[in-house]
Amino acid sequence: MPISRFRLFLAAAAALVLPSLAGAQQVPELSLDVAVLQGLDKVTAHVVTIEAPVGRPVRFGTLEIIARSCKKRRPEENPESAAFLDIWELRQNQPAQSVFRGWMFASSPALSAMEHPVYDIRVLDCEK
Repeated sequence: MPISRFRLFLAAAAALVLPSLAGAQQVPELSLDVAVLQGLDKVTAHVVTIEAPVGRPVRFGTLEIIARSCKKRRPEENPESAAFLDIWELRQNQPAQSVFRGWMFASSPALSAMEHPVYDIRVLDCEK
């Protein structure tokens, strides 16, 4: 019987404390309008910064990049920017070929990287 009273006490304490903690910790991230990317041409070693407005295609070499979403944590949290990207390779007289679709993270570029023999794309930041 003492164990069940103790569990009841813990459940009541958690019901009082957890909602206030959850509200303080769950700060929504910022959804921004422009994904700032870095493009690398591995053949020429040419590096460029690409500003990709969300929803509008941009070109880098034979790649077409469409940023679908760009999110950034608030300044008071650990820094992180992430973008959901669709990347297609466009070659003459060939259908477009999807080479990457998914989230890329600025702090962990190897976590979700595009595999391509000529180009490398990574997320640097999200801007308004």
